[in-house]
Amino acid sequence: MSHFPFQRLQADLAIMIRQSPAGTQLPSEPELAKSLGVSRATLREAMRMFETQGLIRRRQGAGTFVVGLPPIIESGLEVLESMLTLARRTGLDVSPGPVTIEKALADAETAEALEIAVEAPIIRIARTMSADSRPVAYLVDMLPAEIIQPEELTNPTEPFAFGKFDGSVLDYLRMRGDPLTISRANITATNATSEVAKMLEIQRGDVLLQFTAKLFTASSKVVDFSYSYFLPGYFKFHIVRRVDGA
Repeated sequence: MSHFPFQRLQADLAIMIRQSPAGTQLPSEPELAKSLGVSRATLREAMRMFETQGLIRRRQGAGTFVVGLPPIIESGLEVLESMLTLARRTGLDVSPGPVTIEKALADAETAEALEIAVEAPIIRIARTMSADSRPVAYLVDMLPAEIIQPEELTNPTEPFAFGKFDGSVLDYLRMRGDPLTISRANITATNATSEVAKMLEIQRGDVLLQFTAKLFTASSKVVDFSYSYFLPGYFKFHIVRRVDGA
């Protein structure tokens, strides 16, 4: 299919979705493909954009449903804040999903980022964040083992643990009193791997917004290396920049 007909297909789907109330079940994939005169593979590819925008949701064995306009988390990037802090400040209902906390050994990339030896012990913390009853972000943090231990986050006898760790490593370290100063992040578009797609309940290869970041203390020590994956339709990031010479 040429580029123009594919754009027309997306436009037709956009009209259909926009005119359907939230909760509406769309026709089955074979029915929709036949009515639009396209193959199921082409239809599936076109539908991906609307799913990552949060406008529709495909449920295995149930069908495809219109979600409506999703809640938007909007923030500037000049000051580092956790996703939970942003949500609370804007009045959005965001909650962490199940948290996986495990001991691991640093691979070459993680070791370089954390400025530690390859195969040095680290703690890996992975979890989703949900809004509007669906996962919209997948966050993975890796910290040197001397910075934090799993028991500190999961043992209710520990002073900062259980109920106080709400899924945000940044908020937890700040609450603990760690002297954090800056974060350096690379922001890119990426395609969902099998692991990320499973956690976000999307298709492998779907486009996501990815932040790769390092968190520093006042002594310039790297205490956290993280990957954050966001569904584009639920987030709007901006940055305010001063005009040179102004």
